[in-house]
Amino acid sequence: MPYQYKRIFLVVMDSVGIGEAKDAERFGDKGSNTLGHIAERMNGLHMPNMAKLGLSNIESIGGIEKADSPLAYYTKMQEASNGKDTMTGHWEIMGLNIKTPFKVFPDGFPDELLAELEEKTGRKIIGNKPASGTEILDELGEEHMKTGALIVYTSADSVLQIAAHEDIVPIEEQYKICKIARELTLDEKYMVGRIIARPFVGEPGNFKRTANRHDYALKPFDRTVMNELKDSKFDVIAIGKISDIYDGEGVTESLRTVSNMDGMDKLVQTLDMDFTGLSFLNLVDFDALYGHRRDPIGYGKALEEYDARLPEVFEKLKDDDLLIITADHGNDPVHPGTDHTREYVPLLVYSPIMKGGKKLPIRETFADIGATVAENFQVKLPKYGKSFLNELN
Repeated sequence: MPYQYKRIFLVVMDSVGIGEAKDAERFGDKGSNTLGHIAERMNGLHMPNMAKLGLSNIESIGGIEKADSPLAYYTKMQEASNGKDTMTGHWEIMGLNIKTPFKVFPDGFPDELLAELEEKTGRKIIGNKPASGTEILDELGEEHMKTGALIVYTSADSVLQIAAHEDIVPIEEQYKICKIARELTLDEKYMVGRIIARPFVGEPGNFKRTANRHDYALKPFDRTVMNELKDSKFDVIAIGKISDIYDGEGVTESLRTVSNMDGMDKLVQTLDMDFTGLSFLNLVDFDALYGHRRDPIGYGKALEEYDARLPEVFEKLKDDDLLIITADHGNDPVHPGTDHTREYVPLLVYSPIMKGGKKLPIRETFADIGATVAENFQVKLPKYGKSFLNELN
């Protein structure tokens, strides 16, 4: 076999930062520490499986014991790109460096953009502010049903979200509206990462978002390691919102998820599959349900639920498999505001064939993961990133 590992399983714990990055102050995030502050609020986190891998060997976390003999190679990674959003973090993981950040809209979108969207869609717009996707339905859902106006809102990410009731605006019309919005926001002055259709059903007081969500993302501005893998006939299985983040680029199979636990189910499913290449999972609930909503207790419980699923993963890993666990940014739930936080992210790298883990040097870019994956499968290395493959024994 020309490559060291036949299958690489990459798990991104969305927003699980491990302490302020060295440039955190520039982003307004001095003092942020997602894992540390959650552990404080929980009076200690119970994550025995991440403990065995060496999570507290990276940085001490309340309740999580430091392993005398960690199973995994461990360190933390600094983000090199100019940003702290989901797309920036993920694109960097696969070998890109984002120098011009995606734009976020903490005060809503410019009037000129919304006027153009109203003109081209023939529908008025209400909302236009950062909001929780469920709370804005409670606030504006009834008005939308009476008027047919589109509910437009954003978040801490670079996203323009359009919510509409499926009985008021048929789903195909919703998708057409989002395509129009995508075209309008390709201009550099807007630089919106994703347009998201957010269909819902139900009656006032009992609205429910449906599974017909659809993302219209920008394509990565350059080839990623996933493109190189796919073009070299390796499998790239995207789980959760991974395919949306890369706009399908470099993906050979996409598995949708509805929750973290569903994501872990799909990860276990791929562990049972015979493939050669990459299985790439994003666990979005940490960020969407708990980080942005500033819910440290809910976040902590979600971390513990995730940890409890890891024995299933360990049991199915083969000697020629590699498990990489990391994150894409922070989202400290005790930090002011509802924004992401500029933090280091953990890096844990494990295979059953390893004789024991060791500390790796701190990585200067998330792209070191992409470089490692590329070197393992002997495809073209990304422009950014330094492989740590040869550091794994």
